[in-house]
Amino acid sequence: MNRLEVERCYQLCRDRLLAARDEHGVWRGELSSSALSTAVAAFALRRLGGAARLRAALQGEAWLVRTALADGSWGDTPVSPGNLSTTLLAWAALRGSPRAGASTAVCGAEVWVHRQAGNLGPAAVAAAVLGHYGADRTFAVPILSQCALAGILGESPACWRLVPQLPFALAVLPRATFGALGLPVVSYALPALIALGIVRQRCGPRAALNWQRPFKPAALRRLARLQPASGGFLEAVPLTGFVAMSLRAAGLGDQPTATRCAEFLLATQRADGSWPIDSNLATWLSTLGTVSLGADLPTADRPALRTWLLGQQFRQVHPYTGAAPGGWGWTDLPGAVPDADDTAGALLALPQLGSLADPELRGAAEAGLTWLLGLANRDGGTPTFCRGWGRLPFDRSCPDITAHVLRAAAVWGPAVSPALRRRLDQAVPAALRYLERSQRPDGSWLPLWFGNDAAPEHANPVYGTARVLRALSDLPQLAAAPPAWVQRGLEALLARQADDGGWGGDQGVAPSVEETALAVTALLRWPATRAVATRGVEWLVLHPEEIERPRPIGLYFASLWYYEALYPLLFATEALREWLASPDSPL
Repeated sequence: MNRLEVERCYQLCRDRLLAARDEHGVWRGELSSSALSTAVAAFALRRLGGAARLRAALQGEAWLVRTALADGSWGDTPVSPGNLSTTLLAWAALRGSPRAGASTAVCGAEVWVHRQAGNLGPAAVAAAVLGHYGADRTFAVPILSQCALAGILGESPACWRLVPQLPFALAVLPRATFGALGLPVVSYALPALIALGIVRQRCGPRAALNWQRPFKPAALRRLARLQPASGGFLEAVPLTGFVAMSLRAAGLGDQPTATRCAEFLLATQRADGSWPIDSNLATWLSTLGTVSLGADLPTADRPALRTWLLGQQFRQVHPYTGAAPGGWGWTDLPGAVPDADDTAGALLALPQLGSLADPELRGAAEAGLTWLLGLANRDGGTPTFCRGWGRLPFDRSCPDITAHVLRAAAVWGPAVSPALRRRLDQAVPAALRYLERSQRPDGSWLPLWFGNDAAPEHANPVYGTARVLRALSDLPQLAAAPPAWVQRGLEALLARQADDGGWGGDQGVAPSVEETALAVTALLRWPATRAVATRGVEWLVLHPEEIERPRPIGLYFASLWYYEALYPLLFATEALREWLASPDSPL
């Protein structure tokens, strides 16, 4: 490999990345089709009824039949192995379907589930689901509810005894109390808490939590307030579908909330009959694209992208999470809510679209940093959506997001007001202490919203460790003389490099463009590891076809996998550009 080959590979990636924008210069990407989303949406639309909804349900059922794996199961993406949650939901969606091949697919699913759960008895199925998710009811209760509605758990109302009751009445309390209440669902799942709690209370044994009944009208009003103009809660197909089927089963299928859910599901179905997990990740992808290209983003294209990105910052208290103004969400669609990862990403993209001294950009950045500081937990780390919801994993502080926030603070710290700079100076040491405490014994860090389904426990220490090391390299006090815990992080990432120079999600996992590029970008920032990073660059140059093969490294909700078509291109572009710009590139 020579430098010219790297330049050619980079130019190819850069040109393709620029060509992937829409007419407004925004990257919208393409999320993988999801068997889980398709099963939930098709089931919900069939139960809601109506000609258009039934046609959409049939198309979704046909897609499920076509994509069943040889062993009778379904995975979260078309390239994922089968899993219990998705297979149960697909089985439920196809029971009674008139679509050709549905009965054969149902038989295959029954055989597969029997092997996984021990038998097809309702108690065994319920125990398998609850055992998988543990104390987190965010996904377990929706899955079991769809199984109950499909008859998999036996006759009603007895079948509902196997579905835990969610305390929907608590949703009417002030939001500030939610963290202390220890709700059995994560912060972003309030619509599920309400709708699934109501259907369980109505359809289950009459003795079930009758004290909640007086709160039902107020809970339904809150549900309506949480629904965005698009009709899709969080722009998420599974969450919206679960709410829709629950309202229908509770006798509320003609309510405006249910109607808007159905409209969202119809609008987001793809031409092949499938659904993705979410509408798109436009804001997230556009900030990644802006940072990946850096100075190579055409100057003429920057004003429009700058205006668009500034327009995505939330300027008012958000009705869904109660978040203060200042943050960004993952998409420009109305179902987005502000979160720490996307806010940090936007703050890193803004300097590529103007000067740090620009009053408009500095004002947006100060609002974003203030929002992030207010989100930080007592442990010094940063969670995704809400401060203080630490009971369930997806509400806790996490290393990769905390690291992303540190990068944003390092970039903007010198430009913000003295008062805000003092707050950052206090927050950064706390965040570093959190990162040191959250480091695993082998020196790695685990991300929250990313994983690898081929790695042990489906974790992705390469993603997490690369993100943390990339952020730490921006801190002069660490970069000049890395302390022992940072050295252990570097060693952990080096230890996971494959013999061919690439990285997978963990040691022994097949390399991918996504993970190799992330590792390269991190290691290039540390002088002692640049030579190793060059071996990763060689892997990228020698495997251009892999850019066409996105891997399911993304996690959505609780262990729901997805891939994004643009991730390989985005990460490879940044890695190759950074290597070419490195002052001592070996070639």
